[in-house]
Amino acid sequence: MSKIKDLLKKTPLRPLWWKFCKIPPMKKIRKYRNRKAKDKLLFQTLPAVYDARKNEPVDEGKVLFVEERFGEISNSFQVIYDELKNHYDFDIHVHFLGNTVVSKEENIARRKRMLEDAATAGCIFLNDASESISCIDKRPETKVFQLWHACGAFKKFGMSTADLIFGLNRQQQERHPTYRNLSCVTVSSPEIVWAYAEAMSLQGQEEIVQPLGISRTDLFFREDTIRKAYEHLYEQFPAARGKKVILYAPTFRGRVVSARAPEGFDLRTFYRDLGDGYVVVTKHHPFIHNLPEIPEDLEGIFAYDATNSMSIEDLLCVSDFCISDYSSLIFEYSLFERPMLFYAYDLEEYFDWRGFYYPYEELTPGPICRTNEEMTDYILHARERFDRQRVIDFRNKFMSACDGHATERILEAAFGRETLEKRRKK
Repeated sequence: MSKIKDLLKKTPLRPLWWKFCKIPPMKKIRKYRNRKAKDKLLFQTLPAVYDARKNEPVDEGKVLFVEERFGEISNSFQVIYDELKNHYDFDIHVHFLGNTVVSKEENIARRKRMLEDAATAGCIFLNDASESISCIDKRPETKVFQLWHACGAFKKFGMSTADLIFGLNRQQQERHPTYRNLSCVTVSSPEIVWAYAEAMSLQGQEEIVQPLGISRTDLFFREDTIRKAYEHLYEQFPAARGKKVILYAPTFRGRVVSARAPEGFDLRTFYRDLGDGYVVVTKHHPFIHNLPEIPEDLEGIFAYDATNSMSIEDLLCVSDFCISDYSSLIFEYSLFERPMLFYAYDLEEYFDWRGFYYPYEELTPGPICRTNEEMTDYILHARERFDRQRVIDFRNKFMSACDGHATERILEAAFGRETLEKRRKK
């Protein structure tokens, strides 16, 4: 066949042959091969690794944290991880799978090691969709807690996007589910149970989705967290001392593997309109690798990019204003009851791309802006225009289970009060 292809390449008949030949184009061949390889991985290879150790006893004190994407403990795990590590006697294992950042071969090797370990674990904590945990025939003795990585219910995900442009289609998600084997999904409020049940295909099993709160939000109720956040800010950005801090923290555009920053945010307009009484700190989504540049004459004086140097938790603590677009961080920020603005210059396009669980105009507890001038004008007149009650109502609706004690409730649900008392360090 290769000789025939070589011959046809040298003749003007090749385009016609390629069009009508029964052999599919190379793109379709690659797609077919990738699908077959994925089927084999998730239907055979990974389940076999797990099954090989299913005859061994489960260790009730063995706890796994599975990081799908990042190479370190992320914020959605950190508080509960520290609590278990510092105050309880559990055998804690962490697996960094490196999805999208390591080679396919290395990722598969990491998945195998994780599943081999998971086969004898008493409890597994997830914070994202997991094909690996979903493809196995989980042992009933093992509990799987999905802590998720966001609060509230803003932009759609999972099965909720099956008929939209973003994400996998319905057939792909049903063939290889990513939310199977869950014992509990923790959410920030009873109001949003329905959205997570829809996204994770848990209709009829809504009791799995529990409004226990989001563990990492416990930090916002600790005075030392706030104090250290300000210290960190002034260390990184001395010009912020004594000024109003504006946080610009948008979500990404496009797909995860090719995420890009949104356009249009103009620091020069902000500096021109607001003057020296304000500074702007930007924090872009971790999926974005090509960060927008800050103008040289404004960097360190009026603006600072904290994407790689400060956590979003620290930045939410120290900001007087938060400008976002479609990011779920607004739910955490509502705990501070401060002004929020929504720079939604591409609202219609984004809605078609991914969609929202609630009507955008009704959900957002602050002004929706299409231009930089609208945002600076609101900030300058925030004293008269800011509606604190609107933010309080938003907080009560979407964050009612986040009260500083979410981690306690999650641990009790995972291990039981009696087990926690037995394993508490003296």
